[in-house]
Amino acid sequence: MNKVSLIARHEFIVTVRRRAFIIFTLAFPLLAVLGILASQLISGIAKPPPTVQKIGYVDQSGTISTAFDQGNYTFVSFSTTADANKALVDKTVTDYIVIPADYLQTGLIQRYTMDRSLNTIDASGKAEQAVSDFLVTNLLKGNSQAVIDRVKSPMNLVSTILTSTGEVAPKQASIASFIIPYIFALLLIMSIFFSSGYLLQGLGEEKENRVMEILLSSVSAGQLLAGKVIGLGAAGLLQVIVWLVTARFLGVYASGAWGAIVGNLQIPTEFLVLGAVYFILGYLLFAVIMAGVGSVSPTAREGQQTSTLFTIAAVIPLMFMTFILGNPNHVVAQVLTIIPITAPLTVILRLAVVEIPAWQIITSIVVMVATIVGCFVLAVKLFRTFLLMYGKRPQFGEIVRSFRRA
Repeated sequence: MNKVSLIARHEFIVTVRRRAFIIFTLAFPLLAVLGILASQLISGIAKPPPTVQKIGYVDQSGTISTAFDQGNYTFVSFSTTADANKALVDKTVTDYIVIPADYLQTGLIQRYTMDRSLNTIDASGKAEQAVSDFLVTNLLKGNSQAVIDRVKSPMNLVSTILTSTGEVAPKQASIASFIIPYIFALLLIMSIFFSSGYLLQGLGEEKENRVMEILLSSVSAGQLLAGKVIGLGAAGLLQVIVWLVTARFLGVYASGAWGAIVGNLQIPTEFLVLGAVYFILGYLLFAVIMAGVGSVSPTAREGQQTSTLFTIAAVIPLMFMTFILGNPNHVVAQVLTIIPITAPLTVILRLAVVEIPAWQIITSIVVMVATIVGCFVLAVKLFRTFLLMYGKRPQFGEIVRSFRRA
């Protein structure tokens, strides 16, 4: 055990001192802070006061008698279209509209403009909205301002999701429900790949440099592998903890800075706890897989190429993220929750939108632990048998025979 802890401590210290590890660990918090500050800076820059634009109108229906000012738009009355045309040519109005005598029956409004590039009153739609408010206010004259305002904006729709029993679901869908799991899952899988990738790279380099021969003269293959997995796992866990702690504070800060976009952005405690649990399990699984790949690969480069197959399998939940978020209780999502290699990302995505049944979480964790133990035993056998092979990739038959003899 002393040898395992010594190896683990050495791997941890070497990893956290890597320039790439430090940059990658601090990149997420720094980029998030810079993004929030840049957003506040841009929104805080003084904008020039909007200019008042004039829109002419010719009322042939007799419905217009009030509300000539709508925000930054002023409506100017003309008795004839000829007068409105002259004002448009002289550029004293930007557009003018004609409200025909049968407007109440047809709703038809004729617009005249000298701008050939637009089919509406302006590209942003603000002037078109001003015309609409202008007409609504005049049609409803005599009613209270509250009624007029409500007709202009008839509803602010808020949806509430219910469970199968008719109760209000504890987790309601929002933009944050899609933003948080995507960012969190992406960071989680990147951290797992980084940590296990360091293990694969280290094994390959030590194997190519013949350092492994010296190491195996002092420790067993199992002790060496366990120490490397624990040390690199601790470094990866430190990385995730830094991200989780900063994400908790940045979430509150972003909620105030971008409240209109993300609303009351909060990261539940269970999300953080299970995120840490599945990072540890996900890392251990990929670490022992990478250790096995590094043992049978003659060089670090070939080991990295082989590990791509497992990387693609692990990111399958991200490929189907929209489906999983839209159907979190579908049988496909449940199966991906149980499969060890896809479980970390799937659980994180599902947790953002639904309460995952306890039996699924327990089953997923148990299956992952059993798979990790099994893969560790196999990895140690591969480690012991093939680690000192140089320049030769063992065939599948050799690997199977080595398992039988080990």
